[in-house]
Amino acid sequence: MSNKMQIDLNSDVGESFGAYKIGLDEEVIPHLTSANIGCGFHGGDPSVMRKTVSLAKQYGVEVGAHPGFPDLIGFGRRNMDATPEEIQDYILYQTGALLAFAVSQGLRLQHMKAHGALYNMAVANPKIWEAMAEAVSKLDKEIILVVLASSNKASLLEMGKRYGIRIAFEAFPDRAYRKDGSLVPRRENGAVIEDHEVVARRALKMALEGKVIAIDGTEIDLRPDTLCVHGDNPAAVRMVKRIREELKTAGVNVISMKWFV
Repeated sequence: MSNKMQIDLNSDVGESFGAYKIGLDEEVIPHLTSANIGCGFHGGDPSVMRKTVSLAKQYGVEVGAHPGFPDLIGFGRRNMDATPEEIQDYILYQTGALLAFAVSQGLRLQHMKAHGALYNMAVANPKIWEAMAEAVSKLDKEIILVVLASSNKASLLEMGKRYGIRIAFEAFPDRAYRKDGSLVPRRENGAVIEDHEVVARRALKMALEGKVIAIDGTEIDLRPDTLCVHGDNPAAVRMVKRIREELKTAGVNVISMKWFV
């Protein structure tokens, strides 16, 4: 067994917009090392982007773009029939906007992680990862592309080399997995795990062993660089804290992905 004694903790934040508040960013961000900030298509707006970047800066949390499909009413969770060129346009438009807010506050953009349906469609269709990688490489080759940790790791690393960018592999302690390494869709029973003790143990197994137990009992190899923790309700905030405590107690160094990816 190969221990991985360093891990990044990320969360999707900055997804409020206008009069609508989504998530508990103020409570969650202090416990993260990386923040995925909504860029306006599925959630977020210019003021929220500015405030979320400022909040991340206050706590020394690295900032990343969290672009999605232009689907505000569906929160970016509905599939869209978009061409690779359109996807690149979506990525460049949104990531460029967040980059501007980061630069205006003296920060660099650490990473880019797609949201919702755009992310899930890329898992099923690697050509979408390619479109994202190409877009990121055109914008700034220092930006890390965050992808789902799964069995096609070698091909994604090769893709990163082709475009001259770094790839970070992500796992979800509070989501159920299928034996092929894909996430159980949210609409299915048991897709989201809410017991914070169970989630913390899963996070620890992911960090130390690089593995997770799938919904059918199969142990699968993920070896993630970063763990996504959701913080959109009070119970989830406790979950984030518990995960951080478990990792610290086990001697896992929780640091931003830019230091080891």
